[in-house]
Amino acid sequence: MKRQLFAPEHDAFRETVRAFLAREVLPYYAQWEKDGIVSREAWRAAGKQGLLGLAVPEEFGGGGTRDFRYATVLAEEFTRAGAPGLALGLHNDVIGPYLTGLATDEQKRRWLPGFCDGSLITAIAMTEPGAGSDLQGIRTHAEDRGDHWVLNGSKTFISNGILADLVIVVAKTTPEGGARGLSLLVVERGTAGFERGRNLDKIGQKAQDTAELFFHDVRVPRENLLGELHGAFGHLMTNLAQERLSIAVAAIAAAEHLLEITTEYVKEREAFGRPLATKQHVRFEIAEMATECAVTRTFVDRCVEDHANGGDGGLDAVHASMAKWWATELQKRVADRCLQLHGGYGYMSEYPVAKAFTDGRVQTIYGGTTEIMKEIIGRSLLA
Repeated sequence: MKRQLFAPEHDAFRETVRAFLAREVLPYYAQWEKDGIVSREAWRAAGKQGLLGLAVPEEFGGGGTRDFRYATVLAEEFTRAGAPGLALGLHNDVIGPYLTGLATDEQKRRWLPGFCDGSLITAIAMTEPGAGSDLQGIRTHAEDRGDHWVLNGSKTFISNGILADLVIVVAKTTPEGGARGLSLLVVERGTAGFERGRNLDKIGQKAQDTAELFFHDVRVPRENLLGELHGAFGHLMTNLAQERLSIAVAAIAAAEHLLEITTEYVKEREAFGRPLATKQHVRFEIAEMATECAVTRTFVDRCVEDHANGGDGGLDAVHASMAKWWATELQKRVADRCLQLHGGYGYMSEYPVAKAFTDGRVQTIYGGTTEIMKEIIGRSLLA
């Protein structure tokens, strides 16, 4: 089925992204995976190419468009290239809305130009060693000292944790805590007491720096409160739909790409003197995956269209959760089945299917686990 989602300007942007990947990312990606981190030069190159801050107003150096279809193109092309380490989606789609939607005019002038030119890399710190999806379990806390906050605690599994120049930290700002007693505090690189721990060793996405963060009596200026005091829970809920849609977009793109390369592989690979593609079981496997991908693509594209046309209120949390859990679980199934069809070669790291298998496994976990997505959907139907 021909996709109806994109206009000519989106197709032109896709060519720009592909050229950027070929020039600035793919020649260096193997080294970044060995290093466990991408180069800051790649972020600056992305900024120069106009790939950062797509939805940021032009006055701050951004693209000035809230059309999520551009972000969709970016996610699809980075996924097909097998280059999740340069986390532009996290920067643009997850953290960007907090800065454009919640920041004061002074904060926007201070942070958004660097956000758009690649000199200021961002992260958001929610997860803690004892608190993942359960925000009520957050123990990192900040004490109000009048003109500043004193922040103490730790975070883990923070994407861009090593490179980040600006970290949005979710912290308790009331003694009783709880989900309604959380605030967003922005901690900047070089702040006394802010320390980075290990660059964590993951099974996939090796080029993406994921770190532990520690806060020891960190003085956070009053003017670095982002959004409403004690309002973090509401802010997080508002922005999670776009984050989950972004993950779903990458998931279906990954599944489709795996299906493409596996289809070509079984046509060429012979077993018992005949191509694998002549075996009925293989044809059935390909047929099932192709159908599942086609159905999922239709739903995800509709979610993107709703979000692109409706702005912040265009896609509700329930349908974003549906897209996220279904597409990521499909990606996981397709990766497993495609690896199986590759046989022993699928287990070799130099084959794209092996890398996609390990890189994609986290998709059903971050941004809210599959189980949390089902809970959100179930509550909406049975409340």
